[in-house]
Amino acid sequence: MRRRTPRRLLGALAAVTVAFTLFSSAPSAGAAQPRATAATSAPRAADAAVQPLSTSTPVVFVHGYTGSASNWVTAMSVFQLNGWSGSRLFAYEYNSYGNNITNAQGLASFVNNVKSRTGASKVAIVNHSMGGLVSQYYLKVLGGNTSVSHLASIAGANHGTTFAGACLIYTTCQQMYPGSSFISQISAGDETPGDTRYATWYSACDGIILPYTSTRLSGATNNNVVCQTHIGYLADTLVLGQIARFVAS
Repeated sequence: MRRRTPRRLLGALAAVTVAFTLFSSAPSAGAAQPRATAATSAPRAADAAVQPLSTSTPVVFVHGYTGSASNWVTAMSVFQLNGWSGSRLFAYEYNSYGNNITNAQGLASFVNNVKSRTGASKVAIVNHSMGGLVSQYYLKVLGGNTSVSHLASIAGANHGTTFAGACLIYTTCQQMYPGSSFISQISAGDETPGDTRYATWYSACDGIILPYTSTRLSGATNNNVVCQTHIGYLADTLVLGQIARFVAS
């Protein structure tokens, strides 16, 4: 029987500690220890493996629909295990029931504030679920790609999800529904503008992003996770470790 390394034990303990705080109204994670494989590699990310690693880049985490900063407790622990200082990790919170254009404008202000506080010229963004829409609008429509070195989208609703049909009373859900004018705006033309390195993580076991391939972005490195639930990603230390290493590249 193999002995687990201290790093794996720490990651597992961090996941257990916050498992009960993530999305209290959402279903619990059903899959454990999935492995992700890259399905598509973008040309501009092809040389990422040979670049020196950097953990000085500030990271901004963007939650999903009905989420909050608490969703990122495990992710921040994993990033710290991979070399980041806690003072370089930030969580952006927004109104899940408002308007994603306003939310993206708020993200722009938040990023500028992070840059000012840290002295960094660029940040990395890690998003989940509807946070993908907020992030994509910021990078593409508001020109935020010039301030973002890496974008990691975890189960992002990047091309919408039919699951949003359950909450169409809210503007954000209307925008999140496939075929909306909001989706058309962020997906028209180049989906991965600028010099930002883009990557996505998606799974057939998601259950919330329907179709699950909606997360993939043309021009990004799209990683197909064998089986992980939509909320399960937030406590998945293996995938979160992959994301930390991507951001460090």
